[in-house]
Amino acid sequence: MTEAHSHQQPSAPRPPKQEQLLATEQIDEIAPGVLRTQLPIDMPGLGHVNMYVLEDDRGVTVVDPGLATAANYKAITHRLGLVGVPLKRVHSIVVTHSHPDHYGGAYWLQKETGSEIITSARFRMFWDPTEAPDIDIEDAADIPVQRRPWDATPWGGPGYEIPWQRKMRYAVARRVPGLIKTPQPTVRLGDSEHIRFARREWIALHTPGHTDDHLCLFDPEHGLMLCGDHVLPTITPHISGLIGARDPLKKFFHSLDKVAEFGSQVTTALPAHGNPFTDLAGRARAIKEHHEGRLQKLRAAAAELDRPATVMEMSTHLFSPRALGGMADSETFAHLEHLRIAGEFIRIEHTDRFEYALVD
Repeated sequence: MTEAHSHQQPSAPRPPKQEQLLATEQIDEIAPGVLRTQLPIDMPGLGHVNMYVLEDDRGVTVVDPGLATAANYKAITHRLGLVGVPLKRVHSIVVTHSHPDHYGGAYWLQKETGSEIITSARFRMFWDPTEAPDIDIEDAADIPVQRRPWDATPWGGPGYEIPWQRKMRYAVARRVPGLIKTPQPTVRLGDSEHIRFARREWIALHTPGHTDDHLCLFDPEHGLMLCGDHVLPTITPHISGLIGARDPLKKFFHSLDKVAEFGSQVTTALPAHGNPFTDLAGRARAIKEHHEGRLQKLRAAAAELDRPATVMEMSTHLFSPRALGGMADSETFAHLEHLRIAGEFIRIEHTDRFEYALVD
């Protein structure tokens, strides 16, 4: 009879998610005239962004051309060279939403090629002093005062951790329009509007949630859906409580239902990170179920606490210690507001913070 060992072998590290894998130089043909390339990025939880290259008689359209860095501009030129397309043949750029790993290369690419920049009609930079905030009229009366994300948040938590150099650029950008070179869309697509490139018609779908200006594009001829960050294959996109909507999570749920309704019409989903996949409707439902599970965790945590709690405290029930911070708090805030608007929670407003508790 042998003695039992109390010492446990360390568990093997979990394999990285698809979205975390580093960019390669591999070129994949997804459908006629549709190629997937990958650009390297260095952002938390991400290793690449997919730059799709869509070919037609005029040249190519590129989708989400990565970050605004010299290394990325070099990578764009190199990837197009691998495809056999000179830079001057880029005639259009699709930017799915206003995050830097998607719009960053667009200004440079437009300057080099004179190409169109195609976005959602709601596309805007959060710090742009020339545009009004993205707040729906019906939401305006019930949205807390908005602050810059590096300042104190509406719920009283610390701001996002943004390098001071970037804070300075944003602060200057608010006062001197045009000083920071960001893309100026030349084509702004409304929901359900049609546009033609890559020898086929695409249908624009406004899909707010991850950002308020998120755009998906559906190709009914070949069953392709350009998803951006709206539906990713193995991770869930961040849902911000700061997008200027009364209930960001409700908007996201509606947007997930919207793409899921296409069902079998979508044969291949083309995400901005990770590999193309087939069951878009199933993945959209799984992401929705993930967030519904988070709502249930908040209900259970509030019942166990049996007292009002801040957003930061409630965030610890949804996120691991290493994930805590401004983004985790923002997503927690979006979930708590969803429950409050549904009548399940109350929000207690102090001068320096919000607290939430279950309705008696």
